[in-house]
Amino acid sequence: MADAPPIDNAMFIELQESAGADFVAELVDTFLEEAPRMLAELRATATTGRPDAFRRAAHSLKSNANTFGATKLGTLAREYERVSVRLQELRRA
Repeated sequence: MADAPPIDNAMFIELQESAGADFVAELVDTFLEEAPRMLAELRATATTGRPDAFRRAAHSLKSNANTFGATKLGTLAREYERVSVRLQELRRA
């Protein structure tokens, strides 16, 4: 993952071809506007002892990042999501 580019160019180009460059530009702009809020929520929920809220924040970040090929960020968010699911399982045990 360390060598992966921030954006998967092939995935990004495929998205542009299927959805249109203007729409993809809007997606990216929306993500750039919402990402700080998503990251802030992820940070805030990491310390509250609410793994479900953390999982939802990680899931949102993962989904949004993967939409336009930010696979490196999506992979990291997926790992956060998995950790939170495991924490919930441990709490129920």
